Amino acid sequence: MKELVIDLEAEKLEILKRYRALLRASKSTLQKGDKQMIRRAFDMALDSHKDMRRKSGEPYIYHPIAVAQIAAEEIGLGTTSIVCALLHDVVEDTAISLEDIEREFGKKVAKIIDGLTKIAGVFDTNSSLQAENFRKMLLTLADDVRVILIKLADRLHNMRTMDFMPRDKQLKISSETVYLYAPLAHRLGLYAMKSELEDLSMKYMESETYKFIAHKLNEKKAEREMYVKNFIGPIKDILHEQGLNAEIYGRPKSIHSIWSKMRKKSVPFEEVYDLFAIRIILDSAAENEKSDCWKAYSIVTDLYRPNPDRLRDWVSSPRANGYESLHTTVMGPKGQWVEVQIRTLRMNEIAEKGFAAHWKYKESSSDNGLDQWIQKVRDLLSNPESNALDFLDDFKMNLFSDEIFIFTPKGALMQLPTDATALDFAFEIHSDLGASCIGAKVNHKLVPLSYKLQNGDQVEIITSSKQTPKEDWLNFVVTAKAKARIKSALKEEKRRVAEDGKEMLERKLKSLKITYNSDNIHKLTYFFKLNSSLDLFYNIAKGKIDLKDLKEFHSSERVVENRIPEKIEPAQIEGIFNRAKTKDADTLLIGEDLQKIDYKLANCCNPIPGDDVFGFITINDGIKIHRTNCPNATKLLSNYGYRVVKAKWTAQKELAFLTGLRITGIDDVGLINKITTVISHDFKVNMRSITVDSNDGIFEGSLMIYVNDTNHLEDLIKKLKQVKGVTSVTRFDSEPHTLEKASSVIPAK
Repeated sequence: MKELVIDLEAEKLEILKRYRALLRASKSTLQKGDKQMIRRAFDMALDSHKDMRRKSGEPYIYHPIAVAQIAAEEIGLGTTSIVCALLHDVVEDTAISLEDIEREFGKKVAKIIDGLTKIAGVFDTNSSLQAENFRKMLLTLADDVRVILIKLADRLHNMRTMDFMPRDKQLKISSETVYLYAPLAHRLGLYAMKSELEDLSMKYMESETYKFIAHKLNEKKAEREMYVKNFIGPIKDILHEQGLNAEIYGRPKSIHSIWSKMRKKSVPFEEVYDLFAIRIILDSAAENEKSDCWKAYSIVTDLYRPNPDRLRDWVSSPRANGYESLHTTVMGPKGQWVEVQIRTLRMNEIAEKGFAAHWKYKESSSDNGLDQWIQKVRDLLSNPESNALDFLDDFKMNLFSDEIFIFTPKGALMQLPTDATALDFAFEIHSDLGASCIGAKVNHKLVPLSYKLQNGDQVEIITSSKQTPKEDWLNFVVTAKAKARIKSALKEEKRRVAEDGKEMLERKLKSLKITYNSDNIHKLTYFFKLNSSLDLFYNIAKGKIDLKDLKEFHSSERVVENRIPEKIEPAQIEGIFNRAKTKDADTLLIGEDLQKIDYKLANCCNPIPGDDVFGFITINDGIKIHRTNCPNATKLLSNYGYRVVKAKWTAQKELAFLTGLRITGIDDVGLINKITTVISHDFKVNMRSITVDSNDGIFEGSLMIYVNDTNHLEDLIKKLKQVKGVTSVTRFDSEPHTLEKASSVIPAK
């Protein structure tokens, strides 16, 4: 008992130490009375959470203090945000209400905390709770961006301290993070936070690869530091001679960005050259910023030859999130490409702290890209039609996209995502202009609606009062605003047409002496294999359903007993879940109860024993087993976490599983023979298919083979790599026709 008292005393001291560190971090923004306000919030949080502990066993109060610390130190937020960060969990987890918060700290703090509090109570399981909570948070963002910034700080701390969470929770939270929160941090200009969130997600979702790259980076650290030192030495000297005051350093690229490059280019770690970037930060007066950046660029490119295709000028035209910088890639010593970023102290602060720093400098900056973006979020949220998941997809699509700059006929500049079309531009200007758009003139030349705009195009929209939005427009627009407006107009049109169909159906049913009621409409919808009664009425009005077929329906008197459920009810999920669980745990064992449990291996990623997997309860196919690094995993785990079952393989040698290998090499006589000998003779592996292509002396082959598990596969890959002439062997996720993201490079063990 005595030991516990000592422990509690030590914890009290630790809490006080962390609180003082928080005050030090917020010193620069404190005004009169702020310290007392932070103290009141701290006392309230301490008292509310006093009996609570985190999964690690630490006092719960460590978490709100850490979130407030991140908000103050890493994002640079002020007192209101620190107070909200300290109290962000009290309404959800303790007896304190929003009214209590409002009484003590005012309306503004209460509103932000409401935005941070999850939706509770009765909830439709078929919509995603995560999507609804995210939407609620964004509604508050439209009024106060601090909601999102505190939520990002909260998420970052949770990701940093997730080691004690169960594996399925780690996967779900990591998926949500990489799917929603990292793109949001990117859009709000918090690049350091975005990289850390991606790296931490990868640490849990792809732990083997994460450890492999981290180890490789560590191995080459000394060599890399020496290279950077030699590279920046001459730049420093000339900058100094020219009177430019600058700090120069090399920073390693994030593990996640290296992994993305390995996947995108299908290359092993050794072939990723830009493992670091050089950053030049100039101490310049406001009026000289632009000219100093270009002076520094000139010095760098005089010393090292630049790649002309890799110049990015975000100094003349900053990104929508306020990011300003000059990026170029130059050929350094030893024939190595090096990325160089040039920016000033002000630009660097905006790049590191995003929105908060942007606000601080706003008076001196004419750029209001972030305001425009928040206005876009407002527009999106004002569309009552979209359900939360559609909204999320549209919203996410516009989070990560780079911008292109387009001019209006009068020379005004507009920012759109890369791949935006003339039609996107029309909707961006005004919904009515988009809805009546029939074409456009780009640089005075007539182009179709689907024309993809290029950076710097000048666009004039041509309209007609006869034009209305068409279904196929959704195939080529990319902005969330255009998609939402088109969907809304199409639904409206569909409803109008469906009204006529409804009347036609009523008349026909009357003549057949069939009662017009919801039960019969339901049966008819199922009979014609449609999703809803709206589709039924619409197809009747459009003549796609012949009313003569109703006689056939009448005579068959279909009953709707075997109707496929459109939604999964909680009870169904519970039932499938309980059948899937093993006797002593909540994990589905794959391999032993093949007959008893209705599950299938997903085609999108072809899991094999040894892969890290999870089960997903589907509407029609029982449980589908996916790899945790499947192209669809992130979306499934982040949006439908409640339908996920933990799963693991049992020891199983006699079953064979289909997987794909892609082999490249130098085309040589007998190469195919050598490869097939290794597969069939040495490893006794069955092949289902092999396709081979040879072009200018380069050999490329895709094989679908049956293996027992990941160890079996990796041994085979090792052996194939030893075949003379073979340069790379990579596993890909599925057969070509179901391929969503082809290859994933397997790190050599």
